Amino acid sequence: MKTWGLLIFIAMASLVAKAQQFELPDIKESYQTAVGETLRIPIKITNLSDKPIFYIIRRVQSDLGESQKGYFCLDKNCLETGISEFSKRVEPGETLQQLAFVLESGLVANQQTIKFQVFPKGNTSETKEYQVNIQVQERLEKPVLFHSKDITIQDVYPNPVQDYAYIEYRLHNENAKAKLTIHNILGKPMNEVELPSSESRVKLQTEEYTSGIYFYTLYLDNNGVLTRKLIIRK
Repeated sequence: MKTWGLLIFIAMASLVAKAQQFELPDIKESYQTAVGETLRIPIKITNLSDKPIFYIIRRVQSDLGESQKGYFCLDKNCLETGISEFSKRVEPGETLQQLAFVLESGLVANQQTIKFQVFPKGNTSETKEYQVNIQVQERLEKPVLFHSKDITIQDVYPNPVQDYAYIEYRLHNENAKAKLTIHNILGKPMNEVELPSSESRVKLQTEEYTSGIYFYTLYLDNNGVLTRKLIIRK
């Protein structure tokens, strides 16, 4: 009797171990973004097995609007919008961190659902499926942080930021030289972004920064006129 019990226990443990070959950590099921923005949806995969495995990530359902685009990106390398499947090798114990599905939210406020499937290559019986709900809202006017005869600049958004943020501005004096400098909490400059008079919005790339508190300073003709906090959360 004890032998049968032991065999049953071993069989059940084997089934559990087999069912836990990988996991999808930090799944977030709902997102909000605004018209005209780009949303990055992380897809993390942890290989719980003792061998390297190729995983298939498949978009099986999406109801994107006519002005919207969606595509997979591994770090900064992105696939074409028509490609709905991605494959990546993950080493034992490793968590794939750089993969994301990127949505260009388009021109119209709406709601949509995107469904993904993840499974080891050649083993669809271990498929894990999850759904992401996205709400695209109308863009709201951002607070004006600074206004002068030379420039009007609005607050950064989103803040806190994960991979990138935007700042909208308008240069009233085309001869004025405007730029933003991002620096860490110790005052070390991290990046410098020009604000050309021909544009009205700049993108702040922060994907290579670690989580923490940073600051951005507006310079007009090399004179610092405004400093604000920028929070980065990974």
